[in-house]
Amino acid sequence: MNLNERFRALRNLPKLLGLLWQTSKPMTAADFLLRLLKALVPLGLLHVGRLIINEIVQLVQSTGERDFTHLWLLVGTEFGIAVLSDLLGRGIALLDSLLGDLFSNRTSMRIMEHAAHLDLYHFEDSTFYDKLERARQQTTGRIALMTQLFGQMQDFITMATLAAGLVAFSPWLIVLLFIALVPAFLGEAHFSSKTYSFMRKWTPERRELDTLRYAGASDETAKEVKIFNLSDFLTGRFGALSDRFYRTNKSLSVRRASWGSVLALIGGAGYYFAYVVIILRTVRGEATLGDLTFYAGSFRQLQNLLQTILMRFSALSEGALYLNDLFEFFGLEPLVRSPQRARPFPKPILKGFTFEDVGFMYPNSIRWANRHLSFTLAAGEKLALVGENGAGKTTLVKLLARLYDPTEGRILLDGHDLREYDLNDLRKEIGVIFQDFVHYQMTAAENIAVGRIDARDDRDRIRLAAERSLADGVIDRLPGRYDQNLGKRFATGVDLSVGEWQKIALARAYMRDAQLLILDEPTASLDARAEHEVFQRFADLTRGKSAILISHRFSTVRMADRILVLDNGEILEIGRHEELLARAGRYAELFNLQAMGYR
Repeated sequence: MNLNERFRALRNLPKLLGLLWQTSKPMTAADFLLRLLKALVPLGLLHVGRLIINEIVQLVQSTGERDFTHLWLLVGTEFGIAVLSDLLGRGIALLDSLLGDLFSNRTSMRIMEHAAHLDLYHFEDSTFYDKLERARQQTTGRIALMTQLFGQMQDFITMATLAAGLVAFSPWLIVLLFIALVPAFLGEAHFSSKTYSFMRKWTPERRELDTLRYAGASDETAKEVKIFNLSDFLTGRFGALSDRFYRTNKSLSVRRASWGSVLALIGGAGYYFAYVVIILRTVRGEATLGDLTFYAGSFRQLQNLLQTILMRFSALSEGALYLNDLFEFFGLEPLVRSPQRARPFPKPILKGFTFEDVGFMYPNSIRWANRHLSFTLAAGEKLALVGENGAGKTTLVKLLARLYDPTEGRILLDGHDLREYDLNDLRKEIGVIFQDFVHYQMTAAENIAVGRIDARDDRDRIRLAAERSLADGVIDRLPGRYDQNLGKRFATGVDLSVGEWQKIALARAYMRDAQLLILDEPTASLDARAEHEVFQRFADLTRGKSAILISHRFSTVRMADRILVLDNGEILEIGRHEELLARAGRYAELFNLQAMGYR
């Protein structure tokens, strides 16, 4: 990053101030006001100190009766300013801490909210994960940037007040101090840009380190780590990658510290040259001892402030570069969105869903996931999807739920394009239970309530959903029943078997009470008896509703009204179970292969 790019990055700072103002207007205003008062303290202390020394010299030289009243008044004033400075510092530190924590919380929430509105394909792209990871890092790292930004404004005010008092004495010495500090500033700016480039370049590797760290010590991986003796492999891989990161970072840090020390000497030489000039003028009688103290202290503070401001500018511009990551993430926009004037969602659905030559290709892919899909899912119809892994079954239902929009063709609902309906209204009427459903580290009741989260306080509805999915038998055996935390991530949590988790997930479908139900391998992890009981209740679950079943078990598939067979993303066959068997095509082949396993 060159200097121009660093200055351009500073444009992010007003955006940061805007976010802070939105976080808490009273705290942001109070923080700035306290810093304004604190900025005037150094000049006040130096000025009162000059008056004290001059008063002491006058009293020493006095031959008559000495009156200490004015001296003690000045000392009391200096003490009051010192106490005020301490109180202001503590108030600023308190506000920085509170405002920083609040900003971190609000920004984290905003990232979560924005991520929820992005398209599903974003989460299937490694580049997006790099952006998301860098954005997440800004929620805490920008607290320091906020403090630096406010501190920079405070120091600018202090520097302006000190410089105003020194201009009359020797303006060219101020210029000399500034010039002497430029080399250190340029060096720091150079290494800050190197650090930013290094951290940005290593984002994928740092994500891999987090993945390895989790895989090496996690309840989800512990069994396989032990069984397959993966500990040495995982720790070795983590050690090699982390060592590479350490060596590269160490080299950069050592060079930054070495050059910083050399260039800082130039700034120190500039100050001591000014100090010598002040001493000589005092010796010649051009300034009092109080003036010497005032000017020397002002020059020392001015030098420190200039150095701090220049060095902090480097840190601010580096932080502003990192803010690019945050605002770049917030700049991502979903392609799948609701229209401005959405069509009312039909209640009930009258005709159903129609696919018209629908095709879909994932971004950055050259292979069609689905192509030439043309069929109708009538209102109240049960449709089963059959095909080998990778045939496009799950992608089809994601298109139906508008997690993706078709690359070509269109999907109609009651004769109108699916894109004409409000997304939230559409998804409220579609209940989807995917095979890789989430195991939430929450209570059993909350795990079921995610199916209709706005009804999470309706315990009767949750219990009824659990009864229908057979999850009530699992929950009744838990120590805390519906209030029992599930999962082993927390101390009070209780983990479930795969089949028990699947019953919890099925309860979410009952909780949803949607017009279209999509079940992706709903009984894959259930034993034969549990599977039979679930499908005894399946008719009740889907009565008056449309349903799509994805399953490799033909005992499940044959319960559907029609069966759609997919191959390489395209429709190979469609019809009733008996019709497809009679055709002796792919469905009959797969059915007979599975049947042979039970003979």
